[in-house]
Amino acid sequence: MVDRANRPSALNAPSAAAPGAQVDITGSGASSKVTATLPSGESVEVLLYGATVTSWKSNGGKTENLWLSEKAALDGSKAVRGGVPVVFPVFGPPPKSGHATSALPQHGFARTSRWEFLGKSTSEDALDSSSVKLDFGLYSSGLTEEARKAWPLDFGLVYSVTLSKDSLQTVVNVRNEGETSFEFQFLLHTYLKIKDISKVAINGLLGVEYVDKVLNATTHSQKDESVTITGEVDRVYSKIPQDTTTVVEDGAPRFDVVRDNLQDTVVWNPWTEKAAAMGDFSPDAGFKEMVCVEVGAVNGWQKLEKGEVFEGGQTIKSLL
Repeated sequence: MVDRANRPSALNAPSAAAPGAQVDITGSGASSKVTATLPSGESVEVLLYGATVTSWKSNGGKTENLWLSEKAALDGSKAVRGGVPVVFPVFGPPPKSGHATSALPQHGFARTSRWEFLGKSTSEDALDSSSVKLDFGLYSSGLTEEARKAWPLDFGLVYSVTLSKDSLQTVVNVRNEGETSFEFQFLLHTYLKIKDISKVAINGLLGVEYVDKVLNATTHSQKDESVTITGEVDRVYSKIPQDTTTVVEDGAPRFDVVRDNLQDTVVWNPWTEKAAAMGDFSPDAGFKEMVCVEVGAVNGWQKLEKGEVFEGGQTIKSLL
């Protein structure tokens, strides 16, 4: 377990549903989604399948900030390609044997489980109309029989999504509700929407070590101030000292991705061949209009003893 506090510092984000924000639940079954809209027009959509954020619009609702594949499955048939899928309790392919997650599929079960909408939070310290907070829950009792058999541990997840005028905060709270300890990994697989990948630079990772999965999982150090993408990129940056990673497009800051109680970030773009090989990635050239900057705890394992809680997440700021 990483030697640090389980609970994050405050992100100064409002923690209550704001008067005037409109929240609607539409669809049925696996296609059910929760949509929240601020009086000023900003909005967020969260599919209950996977608690996947599929849309986040800022700038009065005019600017979509998340990339979603045209062939993304939104009916619960498979994990959503795009938006912000929640990865838990294992990142990537699980260990082949000898670990509690070994029987799980890649990226675990959170992104392919139906979550419960817990509603809007209210408190006395956020009486304004500039933000709305939505809570979603997933518990061991709500897993499919297959997932429960593969990972027979007692846990509770609460996922909080806070929409503000210029930002989206997503935080996961993990609680060990069983008698025995367990280990897990966690990642927010965020697909950011950009205009032209050839004009994108990612700053804030200088000097950070990373595992390059394109180069046989070898370890390197980020020597350039900016990460630029000219081919397939799949890197896991670990133990990042500063909290903010900035996505710059055409010389201007586009997004700030602010991590909280998380020290790892994955940078991913499938590029031409891999994008074409994925049946749910569309259009094939869509890789030119997206980049994944994924915050998480994936370097090793987080361990929770009975009754312990881990909390971590991100705030993405739209800088247009």
